[in-house]
Formats: sequence, structure tokens, C-alpha cells
Amino acid sequence: MDKKAVQSELSSYIGKLFRDNFGKGPSAVFVSVEEPFVTIYLKDFLAPMERVLVGQKNDQKVDETRDLLMQELIPDIKANFRAVAGIEIEDLYYDWSLSHRTGMLIGVLDTEISGEQTIQDHKGKEALHQEVQKVSQQAEKAPESIRSFELNDRTLIVERKGILVPIEKEMLRLGFSDQLRITKRHLEKRLLHLASFEQILGTKLEDIFVDWDLVRDKSYIVLIKKPRDS
Repeated sequence: MDKKAVQSELSSYIGKLFRDNFGKGPSAVFVSVEEPFVTIYLKDFLAPMERVLVGQKNDQKVDETRDLLMQELIPDIKANFRAVAGIEIEDLYYDWSLSHRTGMLIGVLDTEISGEQTIQDHKGKEALHQEVQKVSQQAEKAPESIRSFELNDRTLIVERKGILVPIEKEMLRLGFSDQLRITKRHLEKRLLHLASFEQILGTKLEDIFVDWDLVRDKSYIVLIKKPRDS
């Protein structure tokens, strides 16, 4: 099966999986397989009950419910990708933009990201890393390492490692990982939307997503650029 067929098959699967489990699936699912990543961009994804909660400014309840459901779905997603496309996903990250009714899943493949990987350097890479470092310092601390990967003309991924401060690590040790994740999501998303990414990249952004592996002290930011003709 060629790449386009694989992406189409995985898109159909994700649409059905979310429709069956959330009560409403996204109107569009865009799957991109560019080793070592798989990105899944969801559009018009907000169930009727979630719409009510968002209208009541109760986004946190939607986040909490989706977090619980995603933990149940992640093993199924990994197994399906393995069966359909032979894709071994090591880690799966996710985030939502409830105001835009969009979502992003980031699968990191079971291969080491090496300096020899095929994803090319991109415009404004050094300035982008400096801006990510500034945002990270405002929220927690400067990352020990930053790398970025332009998967296609609309999707750019930033990987950060080593960002947690001692108080966050202590919260994890005491079992407050859910509270920490929710707090970081609100704080970092606000800071990321205030950052100068559009000026650095020379293009408008449609969405910004972020998620963390708190145990490994690793995070991925995804910048979705607007199409050139919009």
C-alpha cells in the first residue's frame, strides 16, 4: 500500500473511532506520515454536550473527559496503525483547540530521530528555537535541548527536552500529574499564542498544539500554518 493509500485508510479509521467513542466524529481528518512522525489533524470536532460546556466556559471539564477517553483509545490506535500500515508508534501525544473545534494527534515512531533523518531544515529555525526557549523560560525553564522538523508546507513540529522545574517534578512524585498537565496546558497555550511565530516563519498560523510526556520530561509543539491562498 502506497503512502497516500495508507494515509487515507488511517484517516477513515480515526474518523470512525472518534465518532463511535465521542458521539461525533471530526468532519475532516488529515493524516500525514513523515518519518519519524505521524500527525493527525482533526477539524470541526466538538460533540454537542462539549459545545454546551464550552459555551459555559467549562473547557477544563471537556479536557478532563477527553484525557480519560484518550487513555482508553491510545492502545487501539497504536494496534491499528501497526496492523494497517506496519507503523510502530512508540508515543502518542494529543491536544485540542476547543475554540477552533480542532485537534492534533502526534505519533512518534519507534525509531530514533537522528541527525541523518530526511526532514530538511526550515526557514527561521534558529529564531524559532530562541522564541520557544523564551516561552519555556516564562512557563518553567529553558529546555536542555530543542529540535524542530518541518514535515510539510503546513506542519512544523518542535521537540523540547528537559523543561520541568523541581516543583513540577515533586508534583509528579506526589501523584498530581493530571493537575500539572491541565495547568501547563492552559499556561503554555496562552504563552505560545502570544509568541512571535508568525513573524519568524513569515506566515499566518491556523493552530498551535502542545503536549508533554511528563515522566520523560519531553514535549512536542505543533504549528499549523494557514494555506498560502487563505
